[in-house]
Amino acid sequence: MVQKKTYMEFNESLRIAFSSLAANKMRATLTMLGIIIGVAAVITMVGLGSGAQKAIADRIQSMGSNLLFIRPGSSRSGGIHMGEGSRTTLKEEDLYALRSKNKYLAFVLPEFSRNAQMQYENQNRNASVVGTTPEYESVRNMPVEKGRYFTEEEVRTSARVAVIGSDILENLFQGSDAIGKTMKVNQDNFTVVGVLEPKGQVGWRNQDDEILIPITTAQKRVFGADYYTGITVKVIHESKVTEAVIEVEKILRRQHRLSREQDNDFTIRNQSDVITTFQETNRSFGFLLAAIAGVSLLVGGIGIMNIMLVSVTERTREIGIRKAIGARKRDILMQFLVESTALSLSGGIIGILLGIILSWGLATWAHWNTLVSISSIVLSFGFATIVGLFFGIYPARKASMLDPIIALRYE
Repeated sequence: MVQKKTYMEFNESLRIAFSSLAANKMRATLTMLGIIIGVAAVITMVGLGSGAQKAIADRIQSMGSNLLFIRPGSSRSGGIHMGEGSRTTLKEEDLYALRSKNKYLAFVLPEFSRNAQMQYENQNRNASVVGTTPEYESVRNMPVEKGRYFTEEEVRTSARVAVIGSDILENLFQGSDAIGKTMKVNQDNFTVVGVLEPKGQVGWRNQDDEILIPITTAQKRVFGADYYTGITVKVIHESKVTEAVIEVEKILRRQHRLSREQDNDFTIRNQSDVITTFQETNRSFGFLLAAIAGVSLLVGGIGIMNIMLVSVTERTREIGIRKAIGARKRDILMQFLVESTALSLSGGIIGILLGIILSWGLATWAHWNTLVSISSIVLSFGFATIVGLFFGIYPARKASMLDPIIALRYE
């Protein structure tokens, strides 16, 4: 019986609350706007962060989880520290040592990368040039869509041939067939022999905005260097990655004649490290965006409190009449609390729908990676509910504490 009475009282409060909101449609809509924008922004921002995080992880993992990346420079906590002369510590002798003295390495791939100016007819572009060997295709999972890779013979003779990314094709050659055409790289003529399949961006690196040339051509003809900017190693199996890291470290320390007291003048990272770094960065960025969007929810909550205080003032006489005919403090409290919560929840539902539509639109038309999760929807809806309750308590309590005699005299 008590439960039935409570249920009826709640229904009555709900009816009165929605009647009040319906009587002031424009004011209610404008009040909900802050909540709608806040919830939509939270869902969209979290969706962008989650989508970028998943896309980066997928792209990195597509290259295989058994890759090691060796870069010049000693490792320090908090990142990579480049010591004096450490940018040139990886040499051809290191490459030969890794290839000949290993047990766990399937491929050892040299790389020399640097930005260069590219030109074709009247089109110019600054992009990344990667000098490497033909094994790059299988080791880094970068197949050609048209044409071919350069050959070992072309590496041996330092031939001026290039395999270009899809962005280079689109921007430099205007999407036309580039196979067999001649382009300039730092004023040197190169013949295009292949076009890479589109791979997209991984972190700060756009794999489609690169050209690949023979490692010897990059070192001797284009940049004049006798060192590598990196060496990529493919381990024979994922289960041997830890052993391979230890093996590579021992070989390179011996090659560089480092004593036990000396730090490595190189850094070894595996795919798991790279994925973890990118995920942590994206997660932090996503939280930052969500926090900024959450400010809109707080602003919306303040708007709800403001409107509810105005509503209490406007309906002072109504509150006095209700109290005079037997309404209790908790009835008045419930009425205004339900009203503020209804405003917030309605705004939350509309905001969730708007956030999902915005995320879908960004993925469809802007081609951004978005991933709307159930957790972000539940979080946004729960936060909207809390905002409605929190910012509705003070106006509701103020209404319930009104003296009925004073309220009846209010004009």
